[in-house]
Amino acid sequence: MLVWERPEPPNRPVPASLSRERIVRAAIDLADADGLEAVSLRKVATALDVRPMRLYGYIAGKEELLDLMVDAAYAEIRATGDGWREALRSHAEATRRAAHEHEWLADLLGGRPQLGPHALASGETVLAALGDVDVDSVMPMVAAVKAYVIGAVRREIAERRAERATGMDEKHWQAALGPYLQRTLATGRFPALATVVRDAAHLDADQTFRIGLDFLLDGIEARVSR
Repeated sequence: MLVWERPEPPNRPVPASLSRERIVRAAIDLADADGLEAVSLRKVATALDVRPMRLYGYIAGKEELLDLMVDAAYAEIRATGDGWREALRSHAEATRRAAHEHEWLADLLGGRPQLGPHALASGETVLAALGDVDVDSVMPMVAAVKAYVIGAVRREIAERRAERATGMDEKHWQAALGPYLQRTLATGRFPALATVVRDAAHLDADQTFRIGLDFLLDGIEARVSR
């Protein structure tokens, strides 16, 4: 029986009250502070001031704990607005915000079926907004936007982690690598790249995400309107 269907054991106030919600909250706090590598049943139990074996009455192991953590994050992801385009956009932006709030979520999105109650409710709001779209097009549309969001978010989080690890932000990287890039482009071997570097607008992460999402939604709209 999946964790979503399995009842919790009766609450025992002594020596410390416990619930799946408290376990998941403690795990999320650990992951928010120090990443997924900081999450173990032992560390969660220590944070809750209980013995690790008590957790097994509520979860079967770490994999179930990760599933519960992802589902808790989905409580923050909701589609809003009228029509399929605004629903897909708002869901994409809400997913991105949640991943920026909980960096560990970027490591788990797309890696396993998301069948918890919050994930299903989140998906339901999107699918309901796509009610006028041909039923055979619904899942490819959702999958395309999800793939874009996961890829974009993972790149952004990877850049953020690299910045923390090296202490170098984008300006520092540009200063360090700029002379090499200028020498390389000056050889004339990469004319298209040189044009983009020289003439294209340099967008920040928010602008890049939203413009890329617009490109994708424009393509979907052209396909749907045929």
